[in-house]
Amino acid sequence: MKQIIPAICLALGALTAPALASEATFEKVKVDAGATLFGSECRRCHATGSDHESYGPPLENIVGRAAGSYPDYDYSVALEASGIVWTTAALRAWMEDNAGFMPGTKMRHVGIKDSTVQDFILAYLESITTRDGSTISD
Repeated sequence: MKQIIPAICLALGALTAPALASEATFEKVKVDAGATLFGSECRRCHATGSDHESYGPPLENIVGRAAGSYPDYDYSVALEASGIVWTTAALRAWMEDNAGFMPGTKMRHVGIKDSTVQDFILAYLESITTRDGSTISD
């Protein structure tokens, strides 16, 4: 009986490996789709990093950043004074209807209503966010 338990554990471990690979594959697909959607929906005005020109503030490390805090960008008073932090929920609300979410913002934007598109863009934004404050290119 003692010999069967390790064999069962090994077999169960092998069964979970494909699930982990599938999750990683699915996450990569989401991030890749998000990068493409970012390119078509957001890149007109936003770069990901400060090393690329953009009309709006760069969005690298946006998740968890205080709204209106990117250095040397001329934000609206409404956004600067909002006191919000860009969580995924706040970013989702912003993508859907930024003028409704933050009256007085300067950003001109056609809302992204499709929650799947939002999910993909959020996955991409998460992928270009570090938790230690360094940039992805560092």
